[in-house]
Amino acid sequence: MTNNPTDDSRPWSVFLIFLRLGLTSFGGPIAHLGYFRAEFVTRRRWLSERSYADLVALCQFLPGPASSQVGIAVGLSRAGYSGALAAWAGFTLPSAIALILFALGISSYGDYVSQGALHGLKVVAVAVVAQAVWGMARNLCTDGLRVTIMAIATCVVLLVPSAWGQVGVIAIAGIAGRLLFKPAKVVEHDPLPITVSHRAGVLWLSLFFVLLIGLPVLAELMPSQTMAMVDSFYRVGSLVFGGGHVVLPLLQAEVVPSGWVNNESFLAGYGAAQAVPGPLFTFAAFLGALLQS
Repeated sequence: MTNNPTDDSRPWSVFLIFLRLGLTSFGGPIAHLGYFRAEFVTRRRWLSERSYADLVALCQFLPGPASSQVGIAVGLSRAGYSGALAAWAGFTLPSAIALILFALGISSYGDYVSQGALHGLKVVAVAVVAQAVWGMARNLCTDGLRVTIMAIATCVVLLVPSAWGQVGVIAIAGIAGRLLFKPAKVVEHDPLPITVSHRAGVLWLSLFFVLLIGLPVLAELMPSQTMAMVDSFYRVGSLVFGGGHVVLPLLQAEVVPSGWVNNESFLAGYGAAQAVPGPLFTFAAFLGALLQS
């Protein structure tokens, strides 16, 4: 990793850089990773090509939005924890604000909004998800064994249409993949440009599991829509793998059957999320605003 001669290692500078990316990064998580590479590897030279590739691979292995996690990691490497927070805020705020305003507009002026426009957004959501499923299938299901696992998983999630059913399928598929597929050939790696102590790593990982286990308990002990929302959104973000579009069925299983959001508004919001820049996971901001309005 090399440093740019300009003073761009302060959190405020990191925020402004990611804010520009958050305002201009259209096209979904794969496109976002391309924008990040052009900005931080080619232009600013904050990361080497190999370090960036390793960082992307690590974030794709973890649950949650890969492009946002790469951005947070870049901010962390540049300006510490405050830089990580600045990167997350800059990249996320534009789309989150746009989708919150859209949700408030639907709830306040829904009678004046063209039903044709809302129906168009729902159709866009269906088309985008279909394209994402097709693209992922072509890239990931490259042989008969993988196709078989995919088909079985599809049948199970259709027969058990719940969030925990989907989580169970993910866990079982992960175990099956570990047992059935040989690991790829090991290649050399550059050290990741992030310095986190072992103690800090243990503390953050412990906090992750404490919240994952504790929030459902709190939601039962203190029943309220707000606590239930926090529990649902945290659990979905903690257990979703595979990119932005994979979050759709998990969120739908949480908010539609419970009656928090009707399916028409859910699909309209997801369609609107395709039209704004930034991470697709800010669709959760739309749902939260719609629930509270």
